[in-house]
Amino acid sequence: MAIFPNFRKCISYFIFQHVLLQTFSNGYISGPASSKQWSVTESTNGRARPGELIFKEEFNNLDLGVWSHEITMAGGGNGEFQIYANNRSNSYVKYGKLYVKPTLTADIFGENFLSEGTVHLGGPAPADQCTNSLWDGCMKEASRSNIINPVVSARLRTANAFAFKYGKVEVKAKLPTGDWLWPAIWLLPEKNFYGSWPASGEIDLLESRGNAELYDTDNVHIGVEQIAQTLHFGPFFSKNGWEKTHFEQNSRRGEGYNKAFHLYQLEWTPDRIKFSVDNEPVAEVIPSNGGFWELAGFPNNMENPWRFAENAKMAPFDQKFYIVVGLAVGGTNSYFPDSATSTSSRKPWNNESPTAKRDFWNGREQWLKTWKSEDAALIVDYIRVWAI
Repeated sequence: MAIFPNFRKCISYFIFQHVLLQTFSNGYISGPASSKQWSVTESTNGRARPGELIFKEEFNNLDLGVWSHEITMAGGGNGEFQIYANNRSNSYVKYGKLYVKPTLTADIFGENFLSEGTVHLGGPAPADQCTNSLWDGCMKEASRSNIINPVVSARLRTANAFAFKYGKVEVKAKLPTGDWLWPAIWLLPEKNFYGSWPASGEIDLLESRGNAELYDTDNVHIGVEQIAQTLHFGPFFSKNGWEKTHFEQNSRRGEGYNKAFHLYQLEWTPDRIKFSVDNEPVAEVIPSNGGFWELAGFPNNMENPWRFAENAKMAPFDQKFYIVVGLAVGGTNSYFPDSATSTSSRKPWNNESPTAKRDFWNGREQWLKTWKSEDAALIVDYIRVWAI
């Protein structure tokens, strides 16, 4: 007779499990306190509720379990002039803020080393491995015309710890002051699901230039008084639709983004991407059913790498991305245009010059005096990501 109570208990347990599984499959948990659907946001941390804070970096310490350093001289494919290193002279936390600050290679190895030395990046520890071997990224033997990258800086990323798809991002940061500094905070794809850059996309939350005085040919200030927010996408390196999704924002004259902390914001949904600064919308990208391929107007004789995407309207921005924070210097990709003018100093290199790094270094008498200690640092107060 004792079997019957156990049998009833099993039946009750089975019914409970069935209801629970059915509840989860419907995307919510019902209960006396709440009945709320899951967010469309997906992240390394799992499922979340709409509005839930899924990533919170207040920089109370430099958590190297979250942030890994890039170690390379590759120059980002832009011919930049820095070595990215894991060094507390270049990346450190103080008073609850992350500082990313440039220093001089010659201060470590001596000036002669720039034209006579050899650099091998990497080491026995996993965290010391060179992260990009392209463009002499891991090893370089100097010459008088092709010197060692004259600046050391830092670029940190959450690639091994946190990535997400769709959400709301807010970064509070103060930009550096210093000629030819290139601060940036952006998102890169976790898996390169659609192929190598830019096929899998890039979301630039913030880019700027550290020059206190720099003007384009229309006399627009393109230094510390301007920031840019951009989407990069395209089937090949030479076919990038960024110009259709590049947005610039200028501060009031004399109130550059280097003067105080500002909020740089992104809202990323399955239908649109919206950029804002200090809660003021800068631009909103809402692709049609033809997606970013149609938006860019790519040639019909090329195959669309996103044609089979589950969300073809938003692809390649329908996959998980991780966060990157970095401070570059100079470069030859025309981010610092040869045509730009300055009232304080001239640009010391030409973007077509085979000796651009050397020319930049030889012009240090002008630009180095504008790098005033921590004023030349990109300072990040916090980074937060919410589910939507």
